Amino acid sequence: MIFLHHAEEGLDMSENRVKALKEQVAMLPLSPGVYQFADSSGKIIYVGKAKSLRKRVSSYFIENRDHSSKVRAMVRHIAEIRHIVVGSETDALLLENSLIKSLQPRYNILLKDDKTYPWIAVLNEPFPRVISTRRVVRDGSRYFGPYASVSIQRSVLEFLRETVPLRTCNLNLSQQAIARKNYTPCLQYHIGNCKAPCVGAQSAEEYDVLLEMAVSVLKGDLRPMRTYLKEEMMRASEELRFEQAKRFKMRLEALENYSSRSVIVSARIVDTDVFSLLVDEDDVETAYCNFVRIRNGSVTGVSTVRLSRGVESSDADLLSRGISHFVEEVAGELSREVIVPFEPSGTALFDGVVFTVPRRGEKFDLLEFSQRSARIYRAEQLKNMEIKNPDRHTDRLMEAMRRELRLEKQPRHIECFDNSNLQGTNPVASCVVFRDGRPSRKEYRPFNIKTVVGADDFASMREIVHRRYRRMIEEGAELPDLIVVDGGKGQLSSAYGVLCELGIADRVPVVGLAKRIEEVFYPDDPQPYYLNRRGEPLKVICHIRDEAHRFGITFHRQKRSNSFLHSELEQIEGIGPKSISALLKKFRTVSKIKAASESELSAVVGAAKALKIKEFFNKRQE
Repeated sequence: MIFLHHAEEGLDMSENRVKALKEQVAMLPLSPGVYQFADSSGKIIYVGKAKSLRKRVSSYFIENRDHSSKVRAMVRHIAEIRHIVVGSETDALLLENSLIKSLQPRYNILLKDDKTYPWIAVLNEPFPRVISTRRVVRDGSRYFGPYASVSIQRSVLEFLRETVPLRTCNLNLSQQAIARKNYTPCLQYHIGNCKAPCVGAQSAEEYDVLLEMAVSVLKGDLRPMRTYLKEEMMRASEELRFEQAKRFKMRLEALENYSSRSVIVSARIVDTDVFSLLVDEDDVETAYCNFVRIRNGSVTGVSTVRLSRGVESSDADLLSRGISHFVEEVAGELSREVIVPFEPSGTALFDGVVFTVPRRGEKFDLLEFSQRSARIYRAEQLKNMEIKNPDRHTDRLMEAMRRELRLEKQPRHIECFDNSNLQGTNPVASCVVFRDGRPSRKEYRPFNIKTVVGADDFASMREIVHRRYRRMIEEGAELPDLIVVDGGKGQLSSAYGVLCELGIADRVPVVGLAKRIEEVFYPDDPQPYYLNRRGEPLKVICHIRDEAHRFGITFHRQKRSNSFLHSELEQIEGIGPKSISALLKKFRTVSKIKAASESELSAVVGAAKALKIKEFFNKRQE
């Protein structure tokens, strides 16, 4: 239960404020991410991470929860809940760290300046070492990470050191130092963890091959290491070194579970801004522009704004308008490099800014993160509309379906048909009804196939469509705005032929769904029409199809079950339909009838029939 009012603690929370916070908590996704509490002035007072945003944030407002005085004081000042969805708990931890440092919220335990992310560095030196560090220095070294914890970073380093024989000493291994021959091989050489480049036993070229294999793992490319481990495992196995082969196998399994990169923090991308544009699939006049700010290699802000296209506005114009909005209202001055999905219009307006359109790599990953954030924002806005203004949401959805399915009017009343049988036995069909995009279960109708013998789906479809709409015409009932047939062109042709016979083909549009759900067939058109995979009309169509499957299969299973029960009991001589119904009503299943005593059976069907039932099942057991 959400609880946002403690009268005894003097919380100053009006009904409108309580209602607004309840709505915000209900709108939060179950995904991992970072949440931010803002006060009435809009200032962030707390930043936290969560495996499930909705569950974690709602815990602050649960009645009788044993919260500290600090938490209760913080809750009194919450006026708005903001959130950012990320891909994993690790990213949530890293983003929380970045935001706490940049925003310094009042109720957070501020991280000390000397505490930062652990990284793995490949140093810029002869025979480079792979080491742990918390400092990113621009000295030509390569940095990988960051890692959510030191334990994770150490496990990666240990894995690399056990797998790739690289040096760990801090000796000066310049050519001149090696030539002086002042070094001797250490213990790491003798136990096989190093190939002693310090005494010239390993060339720089040989060392670089092994180093690049380790670097490829840190970059996220596991193929070279996977090939190396497989070859070593097979070689050890062929030479009967089974313990070493098992060790290589364990390393190979550990490699498969390894993940190396995060878009939340990067050592390569220091200061940049990212903008993405999402045009609404169901309303092309609406778009969403997302903004991600990167400072000192970390994400320090994510925000999305809704835009209206206006007269003769291109996508480039919309993107330019979105960038201008963030410059004026949120970001202030842009960084020198701005990552975008395409070139915005009027680039001359943004003096000194270089626009980059990435195709791969970390910059492309950042753009993907921005685009995903825009999609999440759009979904939340639509969900909010559905809760606060259901009529407007329904009108928008029905209009989107009308456009997407190329209909003359909005499909407020949809009916979908599906056949179900098991190798031709117990053939049934289902008709499900949707009104305003939602199931109307009281109008669902199951059909027993009466005139078709065997598994003839086309004939079965003709029968149920004819029975359904002949009766509706005779009763003067309202015909649907759209008929959906679960099947390809054959099923559609059968249904359309019946509608023509009944004289309503020009009054009720009908479409067929192929096995690939995004494919829709229309009568007299041999080519399928492909629905937008991300549009809401496809989601409604999927829901209708799933409901038709579920309802048909449930009815079919029930009929098969009843058929099996009756067929077994009907084999008992002298036991008729009334006795069978009475027995099933009392005992529910045949197994319970078999286990019942003769006196228990007598109480239901009489002594003579009870004796016959016991004798029948006793003979079967013999």
